[in-house]
Amino acid sequence: MKNPSLQNQRSGFTLIEMLVTITIIVILAGLSLGSFKYVITKQANSQAELQIKLLETAIEEYKLDNGEYPLDDNGTNSLYTELYYNGAQDPPVNDAKIYLAQLDPENNKQGWTEDTGADVTLVDPWGAKYIYRNPGTVNPDFDLLSMGQDGVTDDNGPKSKDDHANY
Repeated sequence: MKNPSLQNQRSGFTLIEMLVTITIIVILAGLSLGSFKYVITKQANSQAELQIKLLETAIEEYKLDNGEYPLDDNGTNSLYTELYYNGAQDPPVNDAKIYLAQLDPENNKQGWTEDTGADVTLVDPWGAKYIYRNPGTVNPDFDLLSMGQDGVTDDNGPKSKDDHANY
């Protein structure tokens, strides 16, 4: 004979057990997403610092070869033209050379060029154009600046908290 009290019991999870499990999953997902956002931001900041150092080194090498810094055209297109494009032409324009091979828009692994041909501009990890000033307003030689994640800076003065610059 079967015990009637055992027949009425169902196997499975109770509502409380399900709610506790879902709550734990939501908490773990929230912690993971917060950590992921931090890692992405840290990586973009490191990438911007690296790009500025590479550009600064290429600009200094350009000055050693040409006696002056690349001209300021109110943007970074002149940097691209002088540090890569003129030297990449066949034959090179005015015996120019490639100062920074990473600026090649066809094989760019760092994602810091936008557009193609002579119209390429240099962009930071957040997609904003780098600011290049010659002569500089902070440095006597030249200023090179990424406006950072917020995309805002004082155009003529010191950098804001999230900016990256060569000063």
